[in-house]
Amino acid sequence: MLKIESKIAKINNSDRIIYAFLADFNNFSSLVPQDKISNWKATEDTCSFVLEGIGETGMKIIEREPHKLVKITGDEKNKFSFFLWIQLKELAELDTAIKLTIHAEINPMIQMMVKKPLQNFLDMLVDQLAVHFQNQKPETGSDE
Repeated sequence: MLKIESKIAKINNSDRIIYAFLADFNNFSSLVPQDKISNWKATEDTCSFVLEGIGETGMKIIEREPHKLVKITGDEKNKFSFFLWIQLKELAELDTAIKLTIHAEINPMIQMMVKKPLQNFLDMLVDQLAVHFQNQKPETGSDE
C-alpha cells in the first residue's frame, strides 16, 4: 500500500466554507489542470474525466464528515484502487489547515514510478485550493 501525504497548507477562511466547497465535485472544475485533464463531468457525489496519458477515469465521494473530512475513492474505470482523504482543521477563526492523503494499492514496481508525480499532484492541489480561497472574501460561515 502506497501512502502519500501532501504538505499542509493554511487557508484564510472558515472550515465550514472550505468544506462546503470540497464536499461537492461540481466545484472542482476550477481546480482541474486544463492541460492534463479533459472531458470533465461532475455531480455532487461523482466525477469523470480523461487524464492525459492514462485515459478515462472517475472518482466518487464515499464519506463526508462536516467541516473536517471528505473521503474519495476511484470508480470502476480506475486501473488501481485508492482512497483520497481531504482533511480540514480549523486553527482559529478564518484560519484552516488542509492536508491531502492518498492510499493506493499499486504494484511495488509501479510505486517507484508514480510516487513523485502523485506527491507533486497532491502538493499542487493543496496550493490551488489555497490560491482559490485567497482570491475570495473570507467568510466565517456563521449562520446569519
